[in-house]
Amino acid sequence: MRRRRRWASVLLATAALLVLPGCIQIGGTLSGDLVACKEGNDGTPSNGVVLMAQAVPSASWVPCLEGMPLGWHFSDMDVDRGAARFWLDSDRDGVRAIEIRLTRSCFTSGSTEIPSDRPEMRRLERVSQVTPMYIGRRYYLFDGGCITVVFRLSGENRGEPLAVATQGLGAVPRDDLRAMVFEDSGGRLSLDPPATGEGGR
Repeated sequence: MRRRRRWASVLLATAALLVLPGCIQIGGTLSGDLVACKEGNDGTPSNGVVLMAQAVPSASWVPCLEGMPLGWHFSDMDVDRGAARFWLDSDRDGVRAIEIRLTRSCFTSGSTEIPSDRPEMRRLERVSQVTPMYIGRRYYLFDGGCITVVFRLSGENRGEPLAVATQGLGAVPRDDLRAMVFEDSGGRLSLDPPATGEGGR
């Protein structure tokens, strides 16, 4: 019952997000468990992953965190209709050194396509500045969506933060989230409820 109440509160909060103007901002003291690929003993994705999925209903994949190395911390999260993002702080590379965005599409002009570390996604990358900061964007393109990894790195060791972007970042299939919400709610809740006016079809 506790898990079912959890999903009910998450989906009600998201329903308000999709109806009302503005966005949900979740910040500060919360841990990376908010966007974890696997949370708790049951190993299911966290509440924040569900919120991101509902913010971008076309996305067949939703970003999440598989883990973070020492010195990296979840910062905060922003979820709005059509977009969701969260940030990671670094002890050496500064506040919001890495930003993870989920959107329906990405503007990838000037990027170079490189072999993807995720077979189900195309990967493109663009570095806009090398010194004094290392600034760029990495794109993962897939059906119905795009994950953008924005990095602004000021530390001397740039390999580790980029490893966070490729290894610490995971993605959950939307189909898995849809099945999980349905099962955990006993069939009462849906990840993608029909739009207003579609119920009678």
